Amino acid sequence: MTSSQHSAIDITVFGVVQGVGFRPFIYRLAKNLHYTGWVKNTGFGVKIHLEQKQEVDFLDFLDKLDTDRPPLSQIDEVSTSPSTFTGLKDFTIKKTTEGESFVFISPDISICDNCIREMKTPSNRRYQYPFINCTDCGPRYTIVKSLPYDRDQTTMHTFRMCKNCRKEYLDPLDRRYHAQPIACPVCGPQVELITTRTKKPVKDPISSAIQFVREGKILAVKGLGGFHLVCSPFHPKAIQHLRKIKSRMTKPLALMAKSTEHIRKFAYVNEPEQKMLESARRPIVLLKKKNDIDGIAPFLGELGFMLAYTPLHYLLLEELDIIVATSSNKKDSPIMKDEEEGVFELCDYILTHNRPIHMRADDSVMKIINREPLFIRRARGYVPYPQKTHNSLHSTKHLLALGGELKDTLSLYKNGYVITSQFLGDLDEYQNYRYFEETLKHLKGLFKVDPEYVITDLHPDFHTTRYARNTGLPFIQVQHHFAHVLAPLLEHNYPQGKKALGVALDGFGYGDDGHAWGGEFLLFDYSDYLRFAHFQYVPMPGGDLASKQPWRMALSYLRDAFEDHLPDVRAFSGIPGNLIKGVTEMMDKNINSPLSSSCGRLFDAVSFLSGIAPREVEFEAEAPMRFESAAEPECSDTYDFSINNTNLPYHISFRETIRSLLEDVNNSIPVSAISAKFHNTLAKVILTTAISARTTYKIDTVVLGGGVFLNSFLLKTTIRLLENNRFKVLRPVLY
Repeated sequence: MTSSQHSAIDITVFGVVQGVGFRPFIYRLAKNLHYTGWVKNTGFGVKIHLEQKQEVDFLDFLDKLDTDRPPLSQIDEVSTSPSTFTGLKDFTIKKTTEGESFVFISPDISICDNCIREMKTPSNRRYQYPFINCTDCGPRYTIVKSLPYDRDQTTMHTFRMCKNCRKEYLDPLDRRYHAQPIACPVCGPQVELITTRTKKPVKDPISSAIQFVREGKILAVKGLGGFHLVCSPFHPKAIQHLRKIKSRMTKPLALMAKSTEHIRKFAYVNEPEQKMLESARRPIVLLKKKNDIDGIAPFLGELGFMLAYTPLHYLLLEELDIIVATSSNKKDSPIMKDEEEGVFELCDYILTHNRPIHMRADDSVMKIINREPLFIRRARGYVPYPQKTHNSLHSTKHLLALGGELKDTLSLYKNGYVITSQFLGDLDEYQNYRYFEETLKHLKGLFKVDPEYVITDLHPDFHTTRYARNTGLPFIQVQHHFAHVLAPLLEHNYPQGKKALGVALDGFGYGDDGHAWGGEFLLFDYSDYLRFAHFQYVPMPGGDLASKQPWRMALSYLRDAFEDHLPDVRAFSGIPGNLIKGVTEMMDKNINSPLSSSCGRLFDAVSFLSGIAPREVEFEAEAPMRFESAAEPECSDTYDFSINNTNLPYHISFRETIRSLLEDVNNSIPVSAISAKFHNTLAKVILTTAISARTTYKIDTVVLGGGVFLNSFLLKTTIRLLENNRFKVLRPVLY
């Protein structure tokens, strides 16, 4: 590194270091510390060469590289090596090096405070400009076509910079140095408001849009990853019209607010929730209702709020304060990103612009549990942040994991990192399957991944399994619930070879025995699992139809609990007797009644028996969500249950639970108490089973996975019971 008088070093930085102002940061740092040399983007990160005309160790630079880095950057690895002193006179920023690429890019980021101030300053040349951005904010993933991240590789390549923008773009000391989406009113994208009736533009697009929202009109607003359908949440006819357009009568609608203070008028916001709402990621956060807004989230105890995250949203909300901002998609289809996809059919006006969206992405949705995030949907603002795997798990192979069938995401593995896609939806819907193919092609190209193995679900007929089979590549099928509990192990760097108890509770997963699993307790490590216990099998009459009509599962559990002497149950008063008889005969004759251990279907049953679930649900988990919302948090009572532990796997029966729950219903016990008692019972089942695993197998770690653990009441109660009994608990947190 050094001679008698000179020093030189090469530094390579790997992580999210492109498109986040990293090179100008290095430029300023080197200048401040009086080093000469250069910095450049490469196909593997950022490379830095430093020189000094005396013996130095460069530790001052390396320390500040970590402590003072740009807020959107993420440094995963820094390597150094001695270099040759060449007598450079200055420090410069070199052009990007072409070649094989494996770098990461920042997700789309909310407008920063500096840009907001400029946008609100009348004397600024970007005053009220809806596309203001800098290296600290703005679109990234949704506009990039390939890496390295340069303007000609994005959808901004057709916008030629004006003289003023180019000056900023080329100045290493400017906040917009190499901000690839840089733009201004002279040279950048423009907004346009179009009436869907005549398809003609309207004058004063933003002020007119504000007025139309006030009048109760439905607008499609083009955001970062697609169009939102926007209306006033305080205009009942507008909400009713929007729900009719979306074929969405009860499913919650997302709200966007001007500030956290505006959110607090309608929802409780604690410190971690506020931090998440105001973060640069700007997810939708589910918050406990304080004052309800009719028609937004009927029958539920939470409202989904996000803050404005684009300049255009800020300008709209300057006067509106709160709007409905739900994805512009037809029922069960992906979010629309182009007018040609059918946006005109969904609204009265379209507030659009001419900056193309390359990759569609929905808003992320999460809740905060015990001060940590829990994702319902991970997408805009977080994708494509990578997950680094433990060194002991590294593979030299490129891998592709395709996910399941419902609420699908896909992941790529390369060089010790997992990159997971945005939420893709249910793949039995044709448009979502096209979205799956579109996203897979984009990510493979973006990160130069050429898969050598494909990982997919155990189910033989899932679209993902068929896709894997048709690739011609070797593919590995992984049991659904094993995958659920493996993910937190990977995220939390759990040591190899050490067993844990995985509790996987969800609606459906294809089991090793061909039955529908969903209430599973697995003794497992990274390589294998043993089915330690499961919920007792009951028939699922009608197959998939049972997940849409909760009364079917209620009937199945009644049959299991009471055998041939089914009691009269108030909740069935609206179900025709001949229909009940027909479904009972289906189960008796084993016609289209697959056996299921599903916790999700158990929740459907008790939700219906308690009288809170509809006869037919509109969206997945609607019945359990209503049931959870009703629960009384102060109630600590439980119902009885039984566990047959004669042989492995243990069988967990809820016959006593169902009988006691019905007794409470008949005695007019409030549904709030019934719900709490049932949730507490499930948590106790988990604790009891965990204690059995510890006694027999010395297990001290419990991993919680599966969609049922999106239930806040159940998750909090389960964690509290386990931790109070000295178990270490792992659950998905990654963001």
